[in-house]
Amino acid sequence: MSADRSSPEPGAHQQPAADPSIARTLRRLELTVTRRLDGLLLGDHLGLVPGSGTEKAESRAYHVGDDVRRMDWAVTARTTVPHVHDLIADRELETWILVDLTASLEFGTATMEKRDLAVAAVAAVGYLTARSGNRLGAYVLTGSGPRMIPARAGRDGLRALLRTLLAIPRSALDRPRRSPDTAAATNLAAAVNGLRNPPRRRGLAVVISDFLSTDMSWEQPLRALAGRHQVLAIEIIDPGELELPAVGLLHVVDPETGALLEVPTSSRRLRDSYARAAAAHRRDVDAALRRAGAGHLVLRTDSDWLSDIVRFVLATRRSRGAGRRPPVAPRPAETTR
Repeated sequence: MSADRSSPEPGAHQQPAADPSIARTLRRLELTVTRRLDGLLLGDHLGLVPGSGTEKAESRAYHVGDDVRRMDWAVTARTTVPHVHDLIADRELETWILVDLTASLEFGTATMEKRDLAVAAVAAVGYLTARSGNRLGAYVLTGSGPRMIPARAGRDGLRALLRTLLAIPRSALDRPRRSPDTAAATNLAAAVNGLRNPPRRRGLAVVISDFLSTDMSWEQPLRALAGRHQVLAIEIIDPGELELPAVGLLHVVDPETGALLEVPTSSRRLRDSYARAAAAHRRDVDAALRRAGAGHLVLRTDSDWLSDIVRFVLATRRSRGAGRRPPVAPRPAETTR
């Protein structure tokens, strides 16, 4: 699903669809997603994470994980059992996607690069939320800075958004070195704030990133975003980031800063230490997302990502039917020693 690396970034006089490789990739992606998600595309407002709405409906008993701001204190006092208000879903859903296409996503050791999987995730979210009147926009984080793609309605708007994402050039090989204080985590935090400002109508906000940096400065703005919108975080993982292969002296490059490092992977102690640190970081990311109040879906480049999305959607719908908060998707097994 990779776009042509030499494709220019679309401008005022450049149409991304002019590149035949992008058109083929877009068509293949659309067929793959719609065929596998056909059964989930039926109905209205039953998408990936349906909007909760703003209009009060009936009250029901409180369940662990419910938003305490929706407590129905009158019914609670009358029955002596905690109750919350259900909300009627808005008839139109506005979805904004923050998609991380920085250099760290230009990596892959399995069936695809993380960047390809991130674009595929945008397509899945788009097709699951594209209904009559629903609007979809994107805030793209790239190596050259953020980029806003205005929200448009329907599948034509989704196709235009995907064409734009596929046409954004990959620049990991020719990007000038940056200092660590301008790393992706800081940019991600600023990008999350970009979803909040200017203020938008209540809806669904999706953040797609690998969350690789140990700087969790994005947690606070994500928490603030979740205070107004329903938030879903999609974490992109490649197995090559979870453990080091035993290949002797390995030359690695930090794609964000350009820093070079020689890693003696023949050391079993080093490999075990790396695997433990990688697993600990993934747990830290999961905890930060939970604290921020975001749903958490993990997609891996070496797994059937569409099946992972289907399981998440079905689990979300079951929890909705039971009157509970959408669950956090089970994390894929991580190799630790």
